[in-house]
Amino acid sequence: MTRLERMLAGTPYAGYAYAYPHKTAYRPLERPVPLREAWTGEDRSAVFLYIHVPFCEMRCGFCNLFTTANPAAEVEGRYLDALRREAAQAQEAIGPAHVARMAVGGGTPTYLPATALDAVFDLAQELLGADPRDISASVETSPQTATPERLQVLHDRGVERISIGVQSFTEEETRAAGRPQRVTDVEMALERIRNAAFPVLNLDLIYGLPGQTEDSWRASLRAALRYAPEELYLYPLYVRPLTGLDRRGARTWDEQRLALYRSGRDFLLEAGYAQLSMRSFRRTPEHPNTRTPEHLNTRTPEYCCQEDGMIGLGCGARSYTRALHYSQEYAVGARGVREILAEYLQRPAEAFARAEYGFQLDPEEQRRRYAIKSLLRCEGLSLVAYRARFGSEAGEDLPELQELPEHGLARQESGCLCLTEAGLERSDTLGPWLYSEAVRRRSEAFELR
Repeated sequence: MTRLERMLAGTPYAGYAYAYPHKTAYRPLERPVPLREAWTGEDRSAVFLYIHVPFCEMRCGFCNLFTTANPAAEVEGRYLDALRREAAQAQEAIGPAHVARMAVGGGTPTYLPATALDAVFDLAQELLGADPRDISASVETSPQTATPERLQVLHDRGVERISIGVQSFTEEETRAAGRPQRVTDVEMALERIRNAAFPVLNLDLIYGLPGQTEDSWRASLRAALRYAPEELYLYPLYVRPLTGLDRRGARTWDEQRLALYRSGRDFLLEAGYAQLSMRSFRRTPEHPNTRTPEHLNTRTPEYCCQEDGMIGLGCGARSYTRALHYSQEYAVGARGVREILAEYLQRPAEAFARAEYGFQLDPEEQRRRYAIKSLLRCEGLSLVAYRARFGSEAGEDLPELQELPEHGLARQESGCLCLTEAGLERSDTLGPWLYSEAVRRRSEAFELR
């Protein structure tokens, strides 16, 4: 039995490959790398700016993000000061760079008061030239923090996309998942967002929640569609170490998650949405509620996550160059997060001018990252683009890719290797299957705190 066959015989939910490698593969670098050195020779014509705000009004039971709940008021001010020090050092070290897209995530960025939220955009514009009026910008929010004052700031700054984590429209399900919320609060937040006329609304929903059934799952999807979101992300429930659900011993059956995924996928396809990946669905231009032919990425230039770099600012952010991914240290538990955040708040400006923690990608890892990031999207891995980028053939560099068509998981067409329907629903198996042995070993050895 091959390794792929062994993984296919196991859980369909081995891990979410939203980034490669995951932070659990990061370690202290052998020597600190000056940012000026790390970015030398990098294409800066279309970089992504990500600003991380590690604060939330509650810590959800399923959450393994780097965030802390209800910090002291003085922590918010100190965080903005540290963020400005970091941004100034990044601008000086990286030099002229054109931000093509930006996102403010977390945590929950709208946990910040309206004035502090405005200050985040000030530093992005003043220090890195990132103005949401000129580029595509996305901000994450929550039902409790999507207040009129905060939404007004985002609207005035020109934010294009609002992403809100709803998870479920059934109160019993969110309560069981450690995320108590009232449906009326969710509905009021969505009404406010829609009334503010942001071009793109994204809703995050979770399937596999405790007590969830196919009927209640479809009821949540129907409730979401009342707001005609341009995008929806459907996430399977993961019970990860050190999260609230893990401490409570909650577990979810694979068969249930897979059945709910298929039900949700079919529901959205029938409702006029196109599937972009296992998780991502976008309303098609032909949908009667679509207001413009191209409602997303309407602002240029376009950003390519496989090729372009990312400047990450904030305690939980990561930055990417071709050969180096770097960040602060990573934790999930409340104590670990507080310790890392405390160190970040007191870092002197000069300490932000170098990368001390991360992962250095040799040419093999760069090729592997490109293939994983491409393959898990519905458009698939362009073999032509891969050849142009690396001067070699994907099937020769990663011979395991040739196993996918043999198992009905992918097909080759028009110069692309694309996942089939069976392959797409196994994305959380195929992503980890493509990880290098070195990355797997490092992640398995990581001591989470």
